[in-house]
Amino acid sequence: MNPVEKAIWFIEGHFAQPLDLDDIAEAGGISRFHMSRAFVVATGRPVIGYLRARRLSEAARALAQGAPDILSVALEAGYGSHEAFTRAFRDQFGVTPEQVRARRDIANLILVEPIMLDSTPRNDLPPPRFEDGRPLLIVGVQQHYDCNDAGAGIPSQWRRLVPHLGHIPNQVGGDQAYVTYGVCANADDHGDFDYLAGVEVAAFSDLPAGFSTLRIPPQRYAVFRHAEHISTIRATMRAIWTVWLPASAYDAADAPLFERYGPEFDPRTGEGGLEIWLPVKAKA
Repeated sequence: MNPVEKAIWFIEGHFAQPLDLDDIAEAGGISRFHMSRAFVVATGRPVIGYLRARRLSEAARALAQGAPDILSVALEAGYGSHEAFTRAFRDQFGVTPEQVRARRDIANLILVEPIMLDSTPRNDLPPPRFEDGRPLLIVGVQQHYDCNDAGAGIPSQWRRLVPHLGHIPNQVGGDQAYVTYGVCANADDHGDFDYLAGVEVAAFSDLPAGFSTLRIPPQRYAVFRHAEHISTIRATMRAIWTVWLPASAYDAADAPLFERYGPEFDPRTGEGGLEIWLPVKAKA
């Protein structure tokens, strides 16, 4: 059972109790930073968002079954007051707890059910090489994601970047041998993160309007080769976070992770392969 599956099992068995990210990460045997990223990669949902949605879904079932006391349902769902529970319930389902209890029906509610992960992880992940990365100055198109809409938004970032390639002041790599970077940074406990599609520059100056900057300090990396089509990158990410990393002698470092696309990558076809640079540190 990998750490994310352990976390799901723990959440399902304990979500009526007070839980936070530290509790869930401990159950999975990994750090809170590792858990917040691994859970999103494996399931497409932030771990705290999944916990909240599961609590509210079970609360809706209890209300539809005629629970006599809404406050007791609220407390079991982890809310300290009727008002806080009602706000969260309405945000999740678009109706109030009183309405669900009155109509005794959840047919029109979109409930979040327990996640059933594929228990057969990919087993063909090539072993990584290790690199001591140099400092990088990256500029490009940045967007903030809550993890649920990342699949739709990231390709549009790359489409916005491509016309600028070769024309960005101080761009490193010449006019033809483009090397681009997809950087995940500023990840938080909810699974939210910033994604920057960009290039390396020698200095932050005279940038196109709307471009963002990111300074990546020197860092030790485990570097994985993803040779398949770009559409399958999530399977490789999942294998890295949920299979390789827990079994390795390393923890994920709290630093930007990036995809490196060399000149061999064809952005039109999605073929050619790329590298995933995972920041790591020795386990304590």
